[in-house]
Amino acid sequence: MTQQIKTIAIIGVGVMGSGIAQIAAQSGHTTYLYDAKAGAAQQAKEKLAATFQKLLDKNKITAEQADAANANLLIAHELSDLKSCDLIVEAIIERLDIKQSLMDQLEAIVPETTILASNTSSLSITAIAANCQHPERVIGYHFFNPVPLMKVVEVIQGLKTDPKHVETLNQLSRVFGHRPVVAKDTPGFIINHAGRAYGTEALKILNENVTDISEIDRILRDGVGFRMGPFELMDLTGLDVSHPVMESIYHQYYEEARYRPSPLTKQMLEAKQLGRKVGQGFYDYRTGSKTGETPAKVVERLERYPTVWIAADFADDKKLLEAYLTTQNIQLDTGTMPQADSLCLLACYGEDTTHAAKRFNVNPAHSVAIDMLYGIEKHRTLMPSLATQADYVQAAHSIFNLDGALVSMIAESTGFVAQRVLAMVINLGCDIAQQNIATVDDINAAVRLGLGYPYGPIEWGDVLGSDKILLILNRISELTYDPRYRPSPWLQRRVALNLPLTFTA
Repeated sequence: MTQQIKTIAIIGVGVMGSGIAQIAAQSGHTTYLYDAKAGAAQQAKEKLAATFQKLLDKNKITAEQADAANANLLIAHELSDLKSCDLIVEAIIERLDIKQSLMDQLEAIVPETTILASNTSSLSITAIAANCQHPERVIGYHFFNPVPLMKVVEVIQGLKTDPKHVETLNQLSRVFGHRPVVAKDTPGFIINHAGRAYGTEALKILNENVTDISEIDRILRDGVGFRMGPFELMDLTGLDVSHPVMESIYHQYYEEARYRPSPLTKQMLEAKQLGRKVGQGFYDYRTGSKTGETPAKVVERLERYPTVWIAADFADDKKLLEAYLTTQNIQLDTGTMPQADSLCLLACYGEDTTHAAKRFNVNPAHSVAIDMLYGIEKHRTLMPSLATQADYVQAAHSIFNLDGALVSMIAESTGFVAQRVLAMVINLGCDIAQQNIATVDDINAAVRLGLGYPYGPIEWGDVLGSDKILLILNRISELTYDPRYRPSPWLQRRVALNLPLTFTA
């Protein structure tokens, strides 16, 4: 049976705490504001009153709802004022010792029925509760900024958390209008854990000199459909926030290769080149808007094109390429092996053009690989080999510019940019499910709502083709010997059984 929550206290009324207080007050709960800094709670109350007025002016809420929300906000001058609260949510500094000390103080004040929740993004709930007399009532309740707009909240069960409190907060979250996702008490929980693959793999690609920052962002934003490229996102978040999270999760998982950070972000952090907030990050913002982005290159129509011979790992990719080339009046070489002067277009997965040309037994000097994982409707990524002749590179680039779509031409990489990033995102999602950190539905929902990805990572594998994802990971693993690319057992078994990645026994 779930506990009825009527009175809530928020300790720490910064941006996160105020956001939680807003949705609590708007949903009809008596909400106490407390902050150790003198006057901070009163200032937060005044700012929230201004927020409710703006919502009223925009016809988002009625005058009655604004009045009720304001009436629900109360100032707590001492911790002892919180003694009758059903739920207390702390949103204070991310330091374990300070959070533990606060829990000790609260236990001396509140009855055993009060639930003590932490909005921590990176600390262990079990550790926060370690010194408590009643650790069973300590739970994680992790919201995302801005709280009223980010409609997801992680409910984290420590080793000793009573499961009934999980259901109580699940029910409360729905009253708030948020989707609760339940996670085990593990580093990064669901969202910060699942989000590691996007930035770290992009940084690894950059460090390998595969292409530049702008091109990586363009491929993943305009091609794949992420809302922002990884470097745009890190600039928005700030490396003072994102790099410590990368390091924290890497070390908490005892140097697991999947989470390996980049030396580049460490250097940028030390140089205080943090992103938008200081005017300079991966891009330059000192003029007030983003500058320093390299424009997409376009190759105009050529007088003459070579015939094009296609080899593909998957038959559907070959059909799609043949249809495009035919529409653009490019002559196809349909022989079993290419003619001596044909452009060899290789639709390969998880390898560079050199190895693909060798596998298909074609001339690497005439070969250009193309990424078909995300299709070719809006954007195309091409990859010549080290030996590909310049006129064949130019011809391939021009052919895929003919209909006006953007083309990214990258240096050789073991797997394309999108292939590597998407395979890592999906594989990590599968691994989170394999570890039973959360349910498949909660993993997918958490990533869609919390990170804004087009799909949750596990369902995305089914959309793209789990056999393709496994092929990418297997080939990269074989070619690089890097354990970060080893495929999850969750992925391997479902591909072997021809089952969806979302299948659960």
